Amino acid sequence: MNKARPAENTYTSNRAAYGPERHQGEPEGSITGDLNWNGLGRPRIFYAVASIWCGIFLSVVDGNICNVALPTIAQELGVSSADSIWVVNSFQLIIMMTLLSFSSLGELFSYKRVYVTGVVLFTIGSLFCSLSHTLPLLIAARAFQGIGASMIMSVNTTLVKIIYPKEYLGKGVGLNATVVALAAVTGPTIAAGILSVATWPWLFAINIPVGIVTFLMASRHLPDNPTHVQGRHFNVRDALLNAAVFGLLIGSIEMYSHGARPAVVLAGVALLAVLGYIYVRSQLGRKYPMLPFDLLRIPVFSLSVVTSVISFTAQMIAMIAIPFMLLHTFGMNAVETGLLMTSWPLVIMFVAPVAGSLIGKVHPGILGCFGMLLMSAGCFLLCYIPEDATHFDIVWRLMMCGAGFGFFQSPNNHMLLSSAPNYRAGSAGGMLATARLTGQSTGAALVALMFHLFGNRAPHDAMLLAGILTVFSAISSVSRIRK
Repeated sequence: MNKARPAENTYTSNRAAYGPERHQGEPEGSITGDLNWNGLGRPRIFYAVASIWCGIFLSVVDGNICNVALPTIAQELGVSSADSIWVVNSFQLIIMMTLLSFSSLGELFSYKRVYVTGVVLFTIGSLFCSLSHTLPLLIAARAFQGIGASMIMSVNTTLVKIIYPKEYLGKGVGLNATVVALAAVTGPTIAAGILSVATWPWLFAINIPVGIVTFLMASRHLPDNPTHVQGRHFNVRDALLNAAVFGLLIGSIEMYSHGARPAVVLAGVALLAVLGYIYVRSQLGRKYPMLPFDLLRIPVFSLSVVTSVISFTAQMIAMIAIPFMLLHTFGMNAVETGLLMTSWPLVIMFVAPVAGSLIGKVHPGILGCFGMLLMSAGCFLLCYIPEDATHFDIVWRLMMCGAGFGFFQSPNNHMLLSSAPNYRAGSAGGMLATARLTGQSTGAALVALMFHLFGNRAPHDAMLLAGILTVFSAISSVSRIRK
């Protein structure tokens, strides 16, 4: 990308050549404060990027690859469909509970170490999953696998920030979003292909060779960034409180969504309120909080987080509501629904890199606002789509939503990451992933609530709500221009 840059550019060589320059307020000993660091050179950058893409592809695909196989897993293990859902929920719950903790570990010890360890644990977890012959064993293996996926996700975007030269960071973020979209598109297809020729354990066994290759590439080519800061250490109590708070948050949403007794849900919410109060109070007094209040005091960062939560809430509402709309309104089967739904993430693959290349030429707040307004228009059009609409009528509306989200995601991620100081890049990346998961969980709960309230009308009303939320997200995005 810059032929004048040395091929083996590292933090160590930069410090030796230029010394430890730091951002204002950055602690002594933080190597990420080296202002002369400007990414990796060729050819190392290509292998580093490939190892990042492989890791994030595996973790995202495994988040949805089981959905297609749940009926098969339930039948072969002799369990109910409701119980089999924990194969998916255990994976997502562990990720949500541990993301910020692993982000802090990355800042303290090394993003590379956290990432490589995550790849190892994810690969071992995949082996355990493939060997599980009962539901409890499979759920435990998925939870173990979720720890590895959480470690990968917690530092993935931060590694993108230090791998790419500064002038190419926008493109790097856009390409990363493209890989995520590609994983979302191909997950169900990969699952269907494997299940057509093999049994469900191979859904997990296929990860093992890819995980080994990813480990070898990441170990050799990712830049090492030891970030030991004098007087800072990992707080186990904070990590446990963080896990409890986010676990109860997602758990309460899941319990309500799956029809748990009101008393049980209220007890979970009450415990969440108590532990949440204790956790927030403890974090407000920390110099380096695990829940990054120091970053949330930065107006651009906090607005980017809010914008991200709202947008992912709207996206999840739409992604859950549309299949029910296609079933109830248009009478489509699962195959037709899957093919039509693919058009949403498919268009993101092409739009996200374009949006990334526009960063630096157009303000990210404007790009995000445009994207959210485009997605909002698509949601409103789907809400009021006529019952005699053709497949093409549905597809171009879905593509409008996908294109809008693609224009939003890369600029928003770039703005969130670049608004945080380098020595807090790990927490910024963790907060980005946490905002995404929080929005997705909230969106799923809102759709469940709308089904309780409106019955078969819920999918159309859910699309109306998604359209309204994306308007608010557009307002939040454009307001960052003044900051």
